[in-house]
Amino acid sequence: MALDGLTLGFEARELNALLQGGRVDRITQPERDTVVLLIRAGSQNHRLLFCASPNNARCHLTMSSFPNPLEPPNLCMLMRKQLTGGRVQAIRQVDGDRILEMDLDTVSELGDHVLRRLTLEIMGRHSNLMLLDENGKILDSTRHVNAEMSRVRQIQPGLTYAPPPSQEKLNPWTLSAEELEAQLRAHPDSRLDRALGDRITGLSRGTAEELAFRVNSGSLAWPEDLSAVCSRLADLFRRLPDMADPRVLWDDEGTPQDVFPFPFLSRDTARQKPCGALSEALEIYYGERDAKDRLNQKSAGMTRMLKGQIERCEKKLAIQEEALAGAERMDEYRMMGEAINANLFQLKKGMTEAVLPDWYHPEGGEITVALDSRLTPSQNAQRYFKKYQKARSARETAALQKEKTLEELDFLEGMLLDVDKCVGESELEEIRQELVRAGYMKKNTNRRQQRQLPQSKPYRYLSADGIEIRVGKNAAQNDRLTQSARPEEMWLHAKDMPGSHVIIQCEGEIPQETLKQAALLAAWYSKGQRSSLVPIDYTRRKYVKKPGGAAPGKVIYTHHRTAYMTPTEEILRQIQLLDR
Repeated sequence: MALDGLTLGFEARELNALLQGGRVDRITQPERDTVVLLIRAGSQNHRLLFCASPNNARCHLTMSSFPNPLEPPNLCMLMRKQLTGGRVQAIRQVDGDRILEMDLDTVSELGDHVLRRLTLEIMGRHSNLMLLDENGKILDSTRHVNAEMSRVRQIQPGLTYAPPPSQEKLNPWTLSAEELEAQLRAHPDSRLDRALGDRITGLSRGTAEELAFRVNSGSLAWPEDLSAVCSRLADLFRRLPDMADPRVLWDDEGTPQDVFPFPFLSRDTARQKPCGALSEALEIYYGERDAKDRLNQKSAGMTRMLKGQIERCEKKLAIQEEALAGAERMDEYRMMGEAINANLFQLKKGMTEAVLPDWYHPEGGEITVALDSRLTPSQNAQRYFKKYQKARSARETAALQKEKTLEELDFLEGMLLDVDKCVGESELEEIRQELVRAGYMKKNTNRRQQRQLPQSKPYRYLSADGIEIRVGKNAAQNDRLTQSARPEEMWLHAKDMPGSHVIIQCEGEIPQETLKQAALLAAWYSKGQRSSLVPIDYTRRKYVKKPGGAAPGKVIYTHHRTAYMTPTEEILRQIQLLDR
């Protein structure tokens, strides 16, 4: 875990040194579980982020800006009232655990100086951020916990704050060699790192492994000389605050894997890149990860809805195709009715079938006609003509309904593909608005959930020839991208399937490698992403037209040629991505 108790201790000391005495100028709450304080300290503005999300709870300085609701939530308004203008007194970790406290000296409505405390508990799905008064009473929190949710500990406005139940572990910053040795001897283990994690507060598995590695000659096994190891570990904890040298651990694909407050000798040091501050390292690790998690949470309901609607359309399509298949006997009903009318003179009521001449057979064959014995020959003929009329009407209706169902299915599959391409909330909101217009979702009227979002932007790639290629992420973006392109620029799209509009920003002759890479992008960002030989149509932008009243992303085009591409993730990585 990136932000365990040991790392939080380093971050608390870093924040306290930088922000102590600073003034809170502004407070925002971009998410239900996230609060950002703008603090003026040392002639600079700093954004301090408190996040109590289940998967990415943390506290650090951030350079990111966040879209905020049109109206601030209740907690945000309370914090603005209680904390704006307050001075940071201290930021500290509590007993080596994953609990951070920030004390602020604020002025009450009566003009008195009072203490307010922000307490962040980093505890997985139980993470929480609380605002306390000078008496330790909870004013509000990001997550309320009532007696039905927990009989052990409630978190509600008006209750006195009680810390989480003690685990009776040692505080790493104050332990002595004797205390540690006594604890380890009382609870021996086959591995030293596991024993350290069980007996010392706030150590993740990776940190426990690193500490054991450093004090036990690179071994994780239980040491022969436990006293010497405990002495070295107690000394290491005393020296750790001066060893601050934050690092980010990267994998081969350039994805941050972990954050270390100092170089970890037990891990590949070549993959550990130094950062100027621990806050910077934490933002690198958590920033994109948290944004992606939140986007997945917000798109999950939309994805479920789209998949359900697609399944409904597929069932409806199967029924319509069955109706069309049943209508294939339409001409047979008509021929039987005509055969009965032509031979009324030799048919009688009560007959169950008749073998009659088949006037439509080229060699003058015969046709066997089933008859209803309760009806006259003329009535039997009318019965077949009625079946003919019903089958013909059913075919016409089913054909029209099938066409509409296929259009709806194409729209829904395109929307689902667009959701998969989202990398930011702006793109997701554009898809939501289109689904609202189409009647699949209700308009959100809660201003505390609505956000002021910037207009989304397309993917920007750079081809091997140095030419920019732009790729739309959703239908609305496809329209803007195509309409803003110059007449002689090349336009690409997957043939007869939902997909992105792709523009090669070059009006002259286009190098073959650039055209190939653009076609691969068009194939990858289409329904045929996992297919081989995906047909990609390409033509100059001037030949692409949008019919009046057409849905977003729908166009017609001429003068096109078709290339067949097989996209793979490995090939796509070779095309330089400029901007997501």
